[in-house]
Amino acid sequence: MSTGTAKSTNIANGLIGELTHEAATTRKILERIPAEKFDYKPHEKSMTMSRLAAHVAEMVDWITETCTKDELDFATIDYKPFEPQTTAELVEYHDKNVAAAIEALKNTSDEDMHKPWTLKNGETTYFTMTKIATLRTMCFNHIWHHRGQLSVYLRLNDIPVPEIYGPSADEGQM
Repeated sequence: MSTGTAKSTNIANGLIGELTHEAATTRKILERIPAEKFDYKPHEKSMTMSRLAAHVAEMVDWITETCTKDELDFATIDYKPFEPQTTAELVEYHDKNVAAAIEALKNTSDEDMHKPWTLKNGETTYFTMTKIATLRTMCFNHIWHHRGQLSVYLRLNDIPVPEIYGPSADEGQM
């Protein structure tokens, strides 16, 4: 099933379905983070709620990077962390990155999914894996991991936790 000039494939279609489903859940969590709690952190070693939420929203762009490039070299980029000022800005940034990631996935063929992708910093190579392995581990699983941390931040601040993979203590009782 192709949309316009997109090369939507079996692998991409599966990932798009997962991303669409998971992004809706992530959005529910991000929508509940009040700006007055952005500085909250449960431990001195923890990120602030704002930094963790922004990290979740910006990590979705890693999907686009993985699909459209063959490597990410930290030595060649000028990374500046996203710093939302409002909850609306945070959600909007997440939504923008999800839309771009879906479009990138639509344009990634099954053949391209099996090509190598490398993460490095100058001469130091952290890993080389296929794009599909990178998408599953460094992108999708990594995002869901940090989203789980955010759900704990919500709980610790008495903010209702939405259903994620089933009912929460706040929503969706069976």
